[in-house]
Amino acid sequence: MAPPRLYLDWNATAPLHPAARAAIMRAIDVFGNPNSVHGEGRAARAAIEGARRKVAALAGIAPGNVVFTSGATEAANLVLTPDFRMGRTPLRLGHLYFSAIEHPAVREGGRFARESMTEIPVTEAGIVDLDALSKLLDAHDKAAGLPMVAVMLVNNETGIVQPVAAAAKIVHAHGGLFVVDAVQAAGRIAIDVEKIDADFMIVSSHKIGGPKGAGALISRGEALMPRPLIQGGGQERGHRSGTQNSLALIGFGAAAEAASDELEARNATIGALRERLEAGMREAAADVMIHGEGGERVANTIFFTLPGLKAETGQIAFDLEGVALSAGSACSSGRLGESHVLTAMGRDAKLGALRISLGFSTTEEDIDRAIAAFAKIANRRRSAGEAACPVSKLAETQISACQSG
Repeated sequence: MAPPRLYLDWNATAPLHPAARAAIMRAIDVFGNPNSVHGEGRAARAAIEGARRKVAALAGIAPGNVVFTSGATEAANLVLTPDFRMGRTPLRLGHLYFSAIEHPAVREGGRFARESMTEIPVTEAGIVDLDALSKLLDAHDKAAGLPMVAVMLVNNETGIVQPVAAAAKIVHAHGGLFVVDAVQAAGRIAIDVEKIDADFMIVSSHKIGGPKGAGALISRGEALMPRPLIQGGGQERGHRSGTQNSLALIGFGAAAEAASDELEARNATIGALRERLEAGMREAAADVMIHGEGGERVANTIFFTLPGLKAETGQIAFDLEGVALSAGSACSSGRLGESHVLTAMGRDAKLGALRISLGFSTTEEDIDRAIAAFAKIANRRRSAGEAACPVSKLAETQISACQSG
């Protein structure tokens, strides 16, 4: 009998955490509309507010500063807009600046027009260039409105931690608003909004072991807020209309609480597993390139290139060995292509790169299986070169062709 599949794509989505599963099962009969005043509605509202407190605690902020959304992409589209209000006073944002390694949800710019968006370069180490940011903001046309800057806390491909607190000082010195995508940071490093000095932060449920379909936009205060993206019944204090997904939010809250409680222990365990895996990879293939290894990374991520192995071919090769990993972001409708992160770092994106990401249930046995699969693929590459099976789509016929070849 074939061994069970090995899941090493936690940056794409995490399996449901046991605490989240248990919370959802306990709440399965909490069916009331949380906006109704009867007992059933109040029970649902109480459960959602409990979840809000747990997500707020994960980010070191008051519960009233958490607006629940359907996910991180919606949260990004909510906050990335020229139209804000400070209380009842309109506030205009004139331009969006975002780092060259941002997730597509931020790179698309939300409700900003394309001509009102500028990319901030990153260094060869994959870190946002703070000098370039300062120069861009020095040249910002204040007459058009305030600048908004978006920089992710942890890159989803390389795992590199960005100097967001330093970036926040620059942004605020220029009178701008600072948005931090903390999707890949939550549950892996501390994401305290106050310490980072972010005006807004984005988090996602399914990246930390909660269910899909839930996320949050977290603000530093309650007065300054973007114009609503979804209007209607005025739920979420008018910031995001639509009846809340009670079960998803309850699971999100439980996962956030577990992420907070387990953070230190998780990092120690997962960090040791990553070191073991990288050592095994280097032993199997001395020419393996691990992107971002010289800088500060979260403990769970390895973004690597095996020279001569295309990302698409490599992903299928690992899949055929029973190992699930990715070729970067999994949030682009399954499309595979060159990494914009590698391009931004000045590296040849045509090299191809694969991402391994570990999580709370990864074991030493999993790492040994991953090393064995890696060694098998690396040896096959050396002995026969890359398989003559160029892949652009993960179609069954193409997988079968690679398998038979």
